Amino acid sequence: MRLTFLGTGSAMPTGTRAQSGYLLRHGDETLLVDCGSGVLNALARTDVGYEGVDTVVLTHHHLDHVSDLAVLLKARWLAGETDLTVVGPPGTSDLVEETLAVHEYMQGRLDLTLRDRTTGTFDLAGFTIESMAVRHSMQCFAYRLQPADGGPSVVLSGDTEAFPELIEFADGAAVLVHDCSFPDDVDVSNHPTPTTLGEALAAAEAELGRVYLTHLYPHTEGRHEEMLASLADHYDGQVTFAEDGLTVRVED
Repeated sequence: MRLTFLGTGSAMPTGTRAQSGYLLRHGDETLLVDCGSGVLNALARTDVGYEGVDTVVLTHHHLDHVSDLAVLLKARWLAGETDLTVVGPPGTSDLVEETLAVHEYMQGRLDLTLRDRTTGTFDLAGFTIESMAVRHSMQCFAYRLQPADGGPSVVLSGDTEAFPELIEFADGAAVLVHDCSFPDDVDVSNHPTPTTLGEALAAAEAELGRVYLTHLYPHTEGRHEEMLASLADHYDGQVTFAEDGLTVRVED
C-alpha cells in the first residue's frame, strides 16, 4: 500500500501546502480521504489523476476538508467519469446534494453513491475501514484503513485534540498521520501542539510505526525542529513532518 500526502495544510493557506487530502493506493484500488482546496491539482499531478479516484471518504465537513469536492465532481464529469462514491459522518449526503443544488447545470449528470456513517467498521474500495469519533469543534472521525486482503494499516487522525485513546486506536499501525496544527506557544483547542501530542503518545499503551505530522497552520513554518524537539521530550518514536507530494510505502 502507498500513501500520498496531497495536502498537509490547514484552513489558512501558506502558498506551499494544499488543504487536507490523502491518497491511498493498493494494487488497482484507490481511495481519497478528504478533499480540501488544492487537492484536485495535487491529485492531477499523480499517476492516478482525478479520473482514477471514484471513492472519497471525509473525516468531517469543515471547508478545508471538503472545498474541492464539488470541483472534483465537475472535473470527473468533464473527463467522462460520472460515478463517485462519497462516504462520511452523518450529514455527508446532505452536504453533497445541497452543494450540487446550487449548480443547476450539474443536475442529472452524475451517478453518485452517498453514504452517511457512524463509528464502526465497513468495507469500501478494497479497504477495510474502522472509524472512531475524535475531539474537534464538529463531529469528526479518525480512520484506520487496511487493505481488505490484509497487510499493514494506516491511521488518519482527522482534526482533533490529542488524547491517549486515539493513539491506542492506532495500536499496531505502520503509519499514524496526526494533526499537529500549532507550536506550543499558541493557545488552541480542538487541535494539538507538540507537547500535548507527545504526552498522548507517551501515555498510550500502543506500538506504532512512523508518525507523520500534518494539518499545519502557517504558525508552524520555520519551527519544525523546535516542534520535533518539544514532542521528543515526551515520545521517542519516529516522527516526521509531512510534506505535500510525499509518497510513502506502508510496510510492517
